[in-house]
Amino acid sequence: MRLAITHDTRYRYSPWVQTAQHVAHLQAADTPCQTVICHAMQIAPEASVQHSIDAFLNHRAYWALTHPHEGLSVRAYTEVETRSVAAESLLASAQQSWEAVRAQFRYRGGQPGDVHAGMVFGSHHAPVHAAFARYAQSSFTPGRSLAQAAQALTARMHGDFHYATASTDINTPALEALQNKRGVCQDFAHILVACLRSLGLPARYVSGYLLTQPPPGQPRLVGSDASHAWASVFLPELASHACQGWLDLDPTNDRCGLASPGLDYVRLAVGRDFADVSPLRGVLQGKGSHTLEVAVTVAALRG
Repeated sequence: MRLAITHDTRYRYSPWVQTAQHVAHLQAADTPCQTVICHAMQIAPEASVQHSIDAFLNHRAYWALTHPHEGLSVRAYTEVETRSVAAESLLASAQQSWEAVRAQFRYRGGQPGDVHAGMVFGSHHAPVHAAFARYAQSSFTPGRSLAQAAQALTARMHGDFHYATASTDINTPALEALQNKRGVCQDFAHILVACLRSLGLPARYVSGYLLTQPPPGQPRLVGSDASHAWASVFLPELASHACQGWLDLDPTNDRCGLASPGLDYVRLAVGRDFADVSPLRGVLQGKGSHTLEVAVTVAALRG
C-alpha cells in the first residue's frame, strides 16, 4: 500500500519570540514493513536544517531561529510504501513464555548486556509501578507465551478503556489514565508500555500514522487524521527474523502484528515514551502565550 502523509504544525506567538531552537521527529525511516519513497519539510520562517540519527535510529532534524518572529509553520510531506513481513503462522510459532523472557532481561552482575535491556526500565511517561503489573497480570498467566499474553492484554485494554478526545494531555500521568480507563491513543500506548515493563519485559513506544476511513457514505475530510501512537514488545526468539523481534500492539484499535500492526500504519519513530519522539519541540526566548494548530492527512495513493 502506498500512503501519502501531510503533517502541518502552526504556532502563533504573542508577543513575538526573540530566538528559538527546535528539534523535530517528522521523517519516517525505512523498516522491514515500510520504504520511504520521498520526504520533504518546509519551515517558515526559513531556517538551515541539520539532520542526524538519534540513539533509537530515528531521523531527527534541528534548526535555530535567531531573529524575532511571530509564528512558526512546519509542513512535512512523506510518501511511504508499506508491506507485510510475516504470516500469522510465524507469530503463532512464538511460544517462549513471558516468564522466560523476564528472566532473560533480569539483571545479573558480570553477565553480558542486551541492547534491548534499556526498554525494561521505567521512563517519565511510562513508569514501572505495581498498579500496572496488577492490571496486566490476568493476561499474563503462568506459562503463557509472551506473544499470546501481550495480544490478550492489548485486546483487554481495547475493551476496558474509553477513547475520549481532549480528556487528557501530555501532562496527564499514565497512572491517572489507567485509573480513569479513558484517554487517547498516546495514553493507551503509555499504559501498555508501562504494564509490560512493570512485569520486567522490554517494551517501547511507537509514534506514527494510521490511515483512517470515513463512515459509509461520507467523504473523507482532509486534515481530519491525527498522529497515532502504539506500543511494541520484544520477542527474543524472533530477533533474527525480518521483524527484528518486535511485536507491535495497538490497544486503541485492537490491532497487532510483527514489525507493524498493518499495512495502513506508518511508523515515524520509536523510543522509551513520547518524550523521545515528540514530532516537534523547542526552546523559546521570550515570555508570552502561543496558539497551536496541527493537521494530519493520510491518504492512500493509487499505483
